[in-house]
Amino acid sequence: MDFKTACGIVLECLEKEWKNTNELDKGSRLERQKRAIMGFEEDIAYFKAEIGRIIEEKDLNEAECPQWYKNICEGIFNELYGLAGLAPWVYDETEEYKGSSSAKLIGDKLYCLIDGKAVLQPQRISEERREQLKRAFLLATPKERLEQGFHEVYLNNGIRITIFSGDRTKPGQDIMVFRKYIMRDLTFEGLADLGTIPADAIELFKLMINMGMNVIFAGPVRSGKTTFLQVWQKYEDRSLEGLAIATDPETDWAELMPDAPIMQLVADGKELEEITKPLLRGDNDYILLEEMRDGTAFNIALEITSTGTRRSKATVHTGNARELPFQMAEKIRTKYGGEMSDIIRRIVTNFDLVFEFRQMEENRAKKKLVGISQYYTDRKTLRPKSARIMEYDYENDRWVWNSYLSEKLLANEKQYPYEMGRMKELLRELEEKSRC
Repeated sequence: MDFKTACGIVLECLEKEWKNTNELDKGSRLERQKRAIMGFEEDIAYFKAEIGRIIEEKDLNEAECPQWYKNICEGIFNELYGLAGLAPWVYDETEEYKGSSSAKLIGDKLYCLIDGKAVLQPQRISEERREQLKRAFLLATPKERLEQGFHEVYLNNGIRITIFSGDRTKPGQDIMVFRKYIMRDLTFEGLADLGTIPADAIELFKLMINMGMNVIFAGPVRSGKTTFLQVWQKYEDRSLEGLAIATDPETDWAELMPDAPIMQLVADGKELEEITKPLLRGDNDYILLEEMRDGTAFNIALEITSTGTRRSKATVHTGNARELPFQMAEKIRTKYGGEMSDIIRRIVTNFDLVFEFRQMEENRAKKKLVGISQYYTDRKTLRPKSARIMEYDYENDRWVWNSYLSEKLLANEKQYPYEMGRMKELLRELEEKSRC
């Protein structure tokens, strides 16, 4: 028996049983279907048990099963109530999929990023099934409407799905982009093992965290900055009160740091503007800003850090971290007015360091910390400046260090004498080592 026929038999049995139930049970079953496709384990197990029972009753164990499914029960579940051919990638069912951070469904074709390259997969997902998937995803996010043509939704396991459809795409070429975080060891050591950061700088980063420096993690899309933010934040003092603001719920801080008092808000555009004043009156020890991209977000970061708030962290999309203060200032000035020079001066005063990340061209699965810059104001000229502490040497595949620290950073020595003393010592060691 072919796979399609087996799916039809199971579906017919389930629908027959469904029709004979009362309205309350029908509603409960529909809710289960929605939760199963979003990845809730209890509901997945429920449908797999039902399907497994019918497979035994109808003697379907010998039916053909596509190679990308582990068994016939898994295959039928995913075709009827799961993620179809996407499921093996979503649930890391092969070693290749475990190391794949993104997948794209373009029309019926599935491409997965494997060893840094987009590889076409054998599974195909029909237009009818894609429409079912989209509707199911959107049922979980009532604010989203199918006719909008662009959506961002999240599965229960944190995978982000970006959907383009309708008039935004060519007929039959609708697009779904899936992003997942493949790094399970959220530590500096884990990043060093992947080659993202230099192992001999781990102590340096921990000193920076202990001193409560305000930092920005910058880089293009898919460069590793959000993962670095998560790692950095996990070393933060968990007794301190934090406020996390994101334009979408990309990081679940309650899950990553369940013992830390972190308030998490999801807001963008007008919603973010409306809560600006209450945020400024808050008594949080630090702020986390994910995906700063417009004047409102930049202004909130600037206003909160202007009150003396330390330990603040932010991620920003940019291809040039050294020009970032000017980019931020321009968007703030355009939105709220003010003098560019004054806004830039405040930015370089409030933020201490910017960490710049890149995706490696030869293997896009690899991310690399390519620069660390310090922001400060030149005392003589009063002009904003940035100076490299570290820069990645692409040609020789190594990190090059500079031990120079501005007076602004050295001022931390009064409050943190041990940390600053050790930081200067480490930087000298790293500089000497990188020159050999």
